Amino acid sequence: MKITKFDDKQSWLEARLTRITGSRVKDIIVKRGTAKKMGYYELIAEQLTIPEDGNELAMDRGTRLEEEAIAEFTKATGKLVNTDLVVWERDDNSRIAISPDGAIIEADEETIKEAIVVMAMGSREAVEAKCLASSKHLQAFLTQKIPNEYVDQSIQYFVVNNNLENLYFAFYDPRLVVKQFFYLKITRADVAVKVEQYLLEQSSTLSEVDAVVADLTKI
Repeated sequence: MKITKFDDKQSWLEARLTRITGSRVKDIIVKRGTAKKMGYYELIAEQLTIPEDGNELAMDRGTRLEEEAIAEFTKATGKLVNTDLVVWERDDNSRIAISPDGAIIEADEETIKEAIVVMAMGSREAVEAKCLASSKHLQAFLTQKIPNEYVDQSIQYFVVNNNLENLYFAFYDPRLVVKQFFYLKITRADVAVKVEQYLLEQSSTLSEVDAVVADLTKI
């Protein structure tokens, strides 16, 4: 066994990167199933990421990079995206809603300025931008799957917009030296069963909420 001594904590912390340490081993060893745990993707990311200065919060970073992510999507696909700040809501229940990052414009570059209703409920394609931790970004790329914590969000797009045919998840991380951008496409057919289930459950939940509120506010 080799022992290395460090003069300061920063050097000690840097030396732990790319290594499986005692505190990390729980995120490496797979005890059930065969899916890789997050520690696996963290080890990959630590070798492919250029560190950024500062201590920016993850949410703030995601918001800051969202415009760049959608620009990368347009560059990769040629699809034009409107990013107005809007909320989509169902025609039959305005409390079932979603805030889309972007709606794809069905117009060419010359007529884009005339496409003034592109974020309406008629949008057939939409974009959701994700600027995640490098490890999660690589996990999504290597597995070609939407991270579990965003699956419900992806289904909600189709629940709210009955005309939506395709949803693109655009992943962007400029800290990586490879695969800074990619996207995954979800079609209505991919999630049709869950869309029905989610709509029923949300409608039922809102009805129950209304009943409780009415009961609590009785004079």
